[in-house]
Amino acid sequence: DRLAQQRQRSLAAAVQWSYELLDTEERRVFRAVSVFPGPFSLDGAEAVAGPAAGRTVPRLVDCSLLGPPRAGPDGRTRYAMLETLRAYGAALLAEAGEDDRAAAALAGYVAELAEGALAGLHTVTQEAASLRHFDAEETSMRHAFAWAMEHDPALALRLALAQSQWWQLRGRLTSQAPLLAAAAGHAEAGSPEWCGVRMLLGQAAAQLAEPDVALEHYTAVRDALENTHRPEDPVGLLLMAICLAGRSSALLQMGRLAEAGDSARRSMDVARQTIFPGLKAVALACLGTVAWQDGDRDGALRLVRQAQDVPGDSAGGLHRALNQFMTMILTETGDLAGAEQACAAGLAWCRDVGDLTNLSGQLWNKVILDLRASRVDDAMAHLRELLQIAMRTGLRPVVLIGLDCCGHLCAATRRPAEAITAWAAASALGGPWPLPYGFRNLAERKTLQRKAREQLGPAAARAARERGAAMSVATAAEYALLLAAAQPPAGPPAGPPVGSPAGPPTGPPQASPAPALTSLSPRERELVTLVAQGRTDAQIAAQLYITVRTVSSHLDRIRDKTGCRRRADLTRLALTAGLV
Repeated sequence: DRLAQQRQRSLAAAVQWSYELLDTEERRVFRAVSVFPGPFSLDGAEAVAGPAAGRTVPRLVDCSLLGPPRAGPDGRTRYAMLETLRAYGAALLAEAGEDDRAAAALAGYVAELAEGALAGLHTVTQEAASLRHFDAEETSMRHAFAWAMEHDPALALRLALAQSQWWQLRGRLTSQAPLLAAAAGHAEAGSPEWCGVRMLLGQAAAQLAEPDVALEHYTAVRDALENTHRPEDPVGLLLMAICLAGRSSALLQMGRLAEAGDSARRSMDVARQTIFPGLKAVALACLGTVAWQDGDRDGALRLVRQAQDVPGDSAGGLHRALNQFMTMILTETGDLAGAEQACAAGLAWCRDVGDLTNLSGQLWNKVILDLRASRVDDAMAHLRELLQIAMRTGLRPVVLIGLDCCGHLCAATRRPAEAITAWAAASALGGPWPLPYGFRNLAERKTLQRKAREQLGPAAARAARERGAAMSVATAAEYALLLAAAQPPAGPPAGPPVGSPAGPPTGPPQASPAPALTSLSPRERELVTLVAQGRTDAQIAAQLYITVRTVSSHLDRIRDKTGCRRRADLTRLALTAGLV
């Protein structure tokens, strides 16, 4: 309204008018708190803007420059600022030359907050509250970490180490690996911070199914600690025990059982010298895993029970991992009632705290238990959840175990070609290393694979196997998700539950082409196929000798014709039509 007062003619004018009504101190606090990228507590405001913020922030609420206080996920009261006001305040902050000081104060505050919350993550009693605290401050932590990586590498290291357990539980460690690698480059080689970040990189590599890379990180830490370690140094002992346990796990993934056992025993020797009871539980779990892979199921069960009985209020994530392993052992030793009970408790606990890493392992157990009890619908639902976690977190081993479960599910639901494809994809994507716990259901898998090959015949079985071997990780995960969501063919199951003798084969279902593809030209179908194979626009352009802009135009037309807006949707379309 051009007849309105000047302050009412634009948003900028309205904000400026409100700002100019403040006194000098209130203006300074408003500028300072604009550095927060999301909701902030009164403590946070005082850390960034000084003690005066305690009485000034409520005044800014009265002036409608801050939203009224609201309880966050952790129950703490926080204030919020509209994005337009934050942008205005940030511009004023930069103009006054106060932006660097405010950003540094925010990063320091967040680092102290994260380190305080981290202590709670290492106890069962405080874990849930600490996780909620991390979740509530997620936006500020991300912002502070990005700022520190550019301006204060030492502080970035502190933030990375403080958030590592939270990242691990939330399934975000692999996505942070590039930043962690950059942070490690600023640490003094052999220092506790350097060792901590290198071990995090080892964990991330293991979660990407790269045990050789993980072993390289853990070995570098071990060698550094051996050169600098003092017998009376508790931090050095702590790092060495964890490092040796990590080496044992990586060696197991590579199939080097004897070396894994040696590293696990060394981890136990070091753990006994420390005051941290959780380290003994970790070492016992490593020894139990070695015993399990060596075929000693009774020994594995005994060691895991000893780990569960270690006294002390140690990390909940460790106890959930032990519960997951216990469920696996009970399942494979035939104690299905005990396994069902342990699995139900583990699933509930993982979901309660949002532990996606251990939830994926427990869902794997649940799918196998469902199949053994002929609960096909339940198995499909749990497999879908497992695969969704795998795609969300990037945990490559979870994709592999999901594909293995998908093979068993398809074998039990009259889909032999799909079973062979899923198993072939798992084998190819596993690379040179054995599948995670590949010996689990090994006899049943071999029997079902043989039955499926007999049912299909040599040519069809070879085609199904080649299709799986050519899939990328993303395509294979989408494929398995489609199979877990599809209605199984009518009729009796094609085979027995996992763990039972295989039954007689039946005829394979016939696939029908996807209707959405009928409107596409041959070139457009080719592009859909390449997208489903995980190619980027640039890679497609290079392969087809066209420009990236042409690829983008083709894909826009394909999206209009098919209604598939995302690349994942195009991948599902190609899989449904059998293009990949």
